[in-house]
Amino acid sequence: MSAIDDVKSRIDIVDLIGESVALKRAGRNFRALCPFHTERTPSFHVSPERQTWHCFGACGTGGDVFSFLMKRQQIEFGEALRILADRAGVTLDDQRDPKEDERRQRLLSANETAAAFFHNALLHAEAGAEARAYLAERGLDKPTIEAFQVGYSLDSWDALRNHLTERGFTPDEQLAAGLLVESDRGGYDRFRNRLMFPIRDARGRVAGFGGRVLASASDDPAKSAGAKYINTPQSPIFDKSGLLYGLDRATDAIRKEKTVVVVEGYMDAIAAHQHGMANCVASMGTALTERQIRTLERFRSKILLAMDADAAGIEATLRALQEAGAAGAIHASSATVHPEALGEDEFSNRTREWSRNALKRAAVNFFVIPLSGKDPDEMIRADREGWDAAVAAAKPFTDHIFETVANRSDLSQPNGRSQLMQELLPVVRLIDEPVFRAHYVQRLARLAQVEEEAVRGELRRKPARTARRDATDDPAARQPLRREPAEEFCLALLLRHPELRLEGSDLSPELFLLSEHRAILSAWTETPEIEPLRQALPTPLHEQLDRILARDLPVLEGAQLRAAFHDCVRRIEVRRLSAAKRASAAALTDPDVQQYMSAAVEQAVALQGAGTPEDTSSIEDGGRTAELAASLIEDTEMGRRLHQIPTEPQPAETAQRSEGER
Repeated sequence: MSAIDDVKSRIDIVDLIGESVALKRAGRNFRALCPFHTERTPSFHVSPERQTWHCFGACGTGGDVFSFLMKRQQIEFGEALRILADRAGVTLDDQRDPKEDERRQRLLSANETAAAFFHNALLHAEAGAEARAYLAERGLDKPTIEAFQVGYSLDSWDALRNHLTERGFTPDEQLAAGLLVESDRGGYDRFRNRLMFPIRDARGRVAGFGGRVLASASDDPAKSAGAKYINTPQSPIFDKSGLLYGLDRATDAIRKEKTVVVVEGYMDAIAAHQHGMANCVASMGTALTERQIRTLERFRSKILLAMDADAAGIEATLRALQEAGAAGAIHASSATVHPEALGEDEFSNRTREWSRNALKRAAVNFFVIPLSGKDPDEMIRADREGWDAAVAAAKPFTDHIFETVANRSDLSQPNGRSQLMQELLPVVRLIDEPVFRAHYVQRLARLAQVEEEAVRGELRRKPARTARRDATDDPAARQPLRREPAEEFCLALLLRHPELRLEGSDLSPELFLLSEHRAILSAWTETPEIEPLRQALPTPLHEQLDRILARDLPVLEGAQLRAAFHDCVRRIEVRRLSAAKRASAAALTDPDVQQYMSAAVEQAVALQGAGTPEDTSSIEDGGRTAELAASLIEDTEMGRRLHQIPTEPQPAETAQRSEGER
């Protein structure tokens, strides 16, 4: 998957546009007053299914998430890509310039130096005696402490700052790494009098730290900073939601044992490793995040959760499972099948199918280890046999959710049973496998004290959706990866056949739906030669450029080549006008505009009878009625243009169509 596709799969166009435009549901789509021109009647439509937008009013244009941001902020494709990549957490090749790489390496080096400083203080500093005693009490031996490089931060405002400064790290670098807290005096040590846990990324590099307050400081807010644990803040190299503590040391064991145990805290993970369970990682929170789940699922291993999953944690983890399933569907589908080889509908169907399977796997094959109120660390040290028995008794995540929701619900009252039904129905909806679903339908019916058919009836009903996130019936359909084979074919002809230069120069980038294709066409207009063209494009577009250049094209020459090119342009234009016509028709039939429609129709008919259907400038400003009359005329004109486009294939179209739809 390219970086551009990765960004598109993570950005929902309804969410993006909805942040700056008041969207209102209109059937399967959303509509709004266009943000790019003044109007009283909504002409701006957003399709969550297609992940596109279109204004059929004065703008007469549309596109995808990139084109909206480009038009909204008046920026180029490269800048829009960088903004959305940052939002989606996607690293772009062209962001990793040498200076940025050097800066990241400096921050990582600062962290490595800090980790060594903390570790040395724990082992040798007199002030580290309390920390050493605490670790001894928790049963950690010296080899384990050294393996995880556990450390101690001195009870000082500037001990680490001075140490790093002596080794050439500037205050700005220390601040950027999150090791200092900014102040008027240039910053002071963030971690003071704490047990320190270096947090490493999957490659073993120190990305940040977790600091645990010691007992002597627990009653002193000035020393404890008001929290038992504090972490490195978000930085260019540290993102807590995307890291799993101990993963760098657990990877080999996870792959060997096909099982991963997820605990909540640093000490839990360290204790597991010391006692021979090297397939253990820590989430560093009460719930797994979507990114952490996706990281774990890459191992294709059984996932055992040994976490204190309260109601809030369960709900957060369930949301993350749903998001990971949807994102995984898109990634896996794009990696295993090519949409142009299947056709758009079949590709969407397969994507949805993969998503449902991923969600089913998450709901059924994630397991929860019963802790009985104890920490994993405590169980592992004090009762290893009890811990092993708990692991063996791990129950499916779905069962754990059922038990937790039932235990906190008053099932003696109708309100409690109704609330239980509403909370557990979304969980059952995730399960497609018939035997599993039938089991949980029966179980839910017993808990809610209703007939099974009542549960099935609720499952058949479409669940209530919010106007923002859940714009379609399926998470994968909400953020589909779109391919436009005809657009790719058109660009391939232009790039491979310089003799089409004259015809191609007449094309407007607005003809294309996808912003990456618009950017390539714009660059080709200025620079037709391939290598200069490549240099003119942002680095993330190079993969798409290579994809287009590598397409298999039929042997076409002369008139046949030009016929194929014009056939392709015609098909793209038909598709663009059809989308605009659908948006226009949907807006004009909206109930909100019907009260103005009669007068608008009369005014539009009068203008068309006067022979001026293409010129709406003569419409007097009559408020919404005049605006609707102009919209009616434009709708009619779009229909006329659609019917004027030839529908019969031209001589060269047969070969072109077979290529364009691959």
